[in-house]
Amino acid sequence: MADEEHPAVTNFRKYVRIKTVQPKPDYATCTTYLQGQAEELGAECQVVECVPGKPAVIMTLPGEDPSLPAVLLNSHTDVVPVFPEHWKYDPFSAHKDEAGDIYGRGTQDMKCVGIQYLEAIKRLQKGGGGGGGGGRFLRTVHLSFVPEEELGGLQGMGRLVHTETFKRMNIGVALDEGYASTTDAMKVFYGQRNPWWILIKCPGQPGHGSQFLQDTAGEKLAKIINFFMAFREQELRRMEEDPKLTLGDVITINLTKLEGGVQFNVVPAELSVGFDVRIPPSQIEVFQERLDGWCKEAGEGITYEFGQKVMEKAVTCAEDGKNPWWDAFASACKKMGVVLEKEIFPASTDMKYIRRLGISALGFSPMNNTPVLLHDHNEYLNEQVFLRGIEIYAEIIPALANLRP
Repeated sequence: MADEEHPAVTNFRKYVRIKTVQPKPDYATCTTYLQGQAEELGAECQVVECVPGKPAVIMTLPGEDPSLPAVLLNSHTDVVPVFPEHWKYDPFSAHKDEAGDIYGRGTQDMKCVGIQYLEAIKRLQKGGGGGGGGGRFLRTVHLSFVPEEELGGLQGMGRLVHTETFKRMNIGVALDEGYASTTDAMKVFYGQRNPWWILIKCPGQPGHGSQFLQDTAGEKLAKIINFFMAFREQELRRMEEDPKLTLGDVITINLTKLEGGVQFNVVPAELSVGFDVRIPPSQIEVFQERLDGWCKEAGEGITYEFGQKVMEKAVTCAEDGKNPWWDAFASACKKMGVVLEKEIFPASTDMKYIRRLGISALGFSPMNNTPVLLHDHNEYLNEQVFLRGIEIYAEIIPALANLRP
């Protein structure tokens, strides 16, 4: 019954119903909602628009010693587009079925985490926890709800980190999103692969479609596609043959765009092909050399341009005894019986901007025994998994925020 639902679940479903869906997210309604959450926490709240109409909401709970490096709990407010005809329920209804599965865009990516932060702190405040009176922590805790992550974060966290507001926040460690695990273990990410969106342009001899023209755009395009797809198959086999490798350890390639052509009987002067490539931090230079070699071998005049090219090599130390932030995080998880699997995040998150500044950053979404449905149709999260995540954060947050210098 609705009146028996856990208040945290009700709050989560309310957040999911706000249509912050790209390409036209309702940031205004979202900001009003988050300001209300800040008021409930008794947190200081400011709205920063690095780009007009694209607000970041920052909540601050001052610590007992504000001079110490602070803890940042980050989440993004925007979600990816939906195709309602492929959904069992309205993707913004936050429908909950009899099994307690809550359907909606953003249930996994990543409105769940934003609410888990908030509800964990509420729980600590009500219990007078956090190592200080009324749930206060030794260190200041900031919660940031940022826009535009699903478009790469350039107009969200990408700009926020360069503001005086962010510098004054004095961040020592940041938490952000991970993704679900289908096993009992939970995944934690200490780095991420680099997205390269590459558009390769193949010029060639134009002419009539009835001839054997030489040096055509189509011939060059075919060679480029063959190079990319053969390497894709090679990386797939490498991962399948080595059980120790995860998606974050290999280079993935997907053909995502084809452009060019006028009509069937006209050989075009240029054809283009686009690829989404994700590269582990250690393999950036190697892949750049491979890309240049393929273009040279495929024919004269081939050029390429990037829709996005991230060159981030920074990773967070996640070795026991070598990073006190990691030790505090890992110890809190162990106390809660959470088994961690450390990986490189296969996609891209806002933490690339944080790690670039030399700040420790971990990606963690406490969802186990759950199918990975981020960006998929019928995205859902079970309410018991969601509530368990709040309990876990209620252990992690004070472990970080009360870490002694």
